[in-house]
Amino acid sequence: MATKVKLTLPLAVTIGVLAFLYVEFATNFSFHWVTDGSLGNGLDMPAKFHLVVPAAFLTWGMFFVLGANNEAARLVALNTLIGCVSALILFLFVHAVKKLPDFWGIALGVGLLAFVLVMASTISELVNIPTIFVTFAGVVFWWLATGADGWAPGSNVAHSPAGIAAAAAGASKGLTAGQGAFGGVLSTPFGFVALNCFATMIVGLVFGYASARISALITPHTPEAETVDEHAEGARPSHA
Repeated sequence: MATKVKLTLPLAVTIGVLAFLYVEFATNFSFHWVTDGSLGNGLDMPAKFHLVVPAAFLTWGMFFVLGANNEAARLVALNTLIGCVSALILFLFVHAVKKLPDFWGIALGVGLLAFVLVMASTISELVNIPTIFVTFAGVVFWWLATGADGWAPGSNVAHSPAGIAAAAAGASKGLTAGQGAFGGVLSTPFGFVALNCFATMIVGLVFGYASARISALITPHTPEAETVDEHAEGARPSHA
C-alpha cells in the first residue's frame, strides 16, 4: 500500500497542478479575455468561440484509459475528431428533419450515427468506439446547455449583452425556449458548439500527455516502479 501511494503521488500532484492551471486559463479565456462585451457583473460574455471547461477532462481521461502513451494520444486525437464531426452531423440532421417540441429527430439521428460508427470500427482498428461515444456525448451535452441551436427556434438570438437583457425581459412572458444556460449567456450556434468542444478536447489531450510525461520524470525509479502501474498505464485500447 505504501509503495503504491509513493508511486501514485507524483502523478496525483502533477494532475492536480495542471488541472488548476487549465481551469484558471480556460475560465479567464472565456469570461475575461476573448469575449463579446461586459455583462455588468465583473464577467464578460463568452465569444462564440470559447473553451468548454469540462470538455477537456473527457479526453484527458480517455488518454489514460487507452494507455497514456504516444499511441493513446494518436487514438484520442483521431477519435475526438470523429466524435465532434459526428455531433455536427447530428445537429445538421436535426435542423433539417424535426425541431422542438418533438425529440424523434434527435433520437433518430443518434441511432443512425451510432450504427454507422460501430460498423466503421470493423474497417480500421484506429476507430475507437468508446472515445467517439464519450466525445460525441460531451458535444451533444454542450449543445443542449447552449440552447440546442437548430432544434429550438430562436436559440441564438441572445448572443450579446444587449440580447441577454432582451431575453431577460422576454423571460417574464415565458419566451425562454432555446436560450443557453444562465439566461442566454452561453447561447452558441451549433457549428461553434462542435468547434469549441473539439478545440477544448485537444487542449485536454495535451494536458493529459503533459501530466503523464511530467509524472514519469519525477516518479522515483525503484524495482516496483518498473511494474506496470494501473493508475499510470490505464486499460488496453478497445476498438469496439
